[in-house]
Amino acid sequence: MNMIVRQAGDVVIVDVAGDITLYHSPELRKTLLELIKEKRTPRVIVNMTQVPYIDSAGIASLIEGLKASRDAKTSFALFGLSAVAREVLELTHLTKVFEIYDAESAAVAGKQ
Repeated sequence: MNMIVRQAGDVVIVDVAGDITLYHSPELRKTLLELIKEKRTPRVIVNMTQVPYIDSAGIASLIEGLKASRDAKTSFALFGLSAVAREVLELTHLTKVFEIYDAESAAVAGKQ
C-alpha cells in the first residue's frame, strides 16, 4: 500500500493505492490520526479509487479516523470506493455512517 497526502485548499486528500489490510492499516491509521488530532485539518478525505480490497483492520482504521474527526469537530469523507470496498461497508452498515462520494470534486465540495 502507498499513500500520498496532498492539499486542496483547506482540505487534505489522502490518496491510497493498494490493499488496506492488517499489515498496512497501522500506517493509514497513523496518517489519519496525525492529520486530524495533531494538525487539526478541517476536512480529511480518503481517496480509495486505487484500493481494490479492504479487510476488517482497514475498516477499523477508517472508523478510528471518523471517530477522531467527530471528536475534533472536523469533517471526514471517503470517495472512489471499489465494488468490493463498497460491499464491505454496505454489509457492515457503515455506508450510513461515513460520508461517501463517487468523485473527488463532490467530496471536496461536500455535496452528494
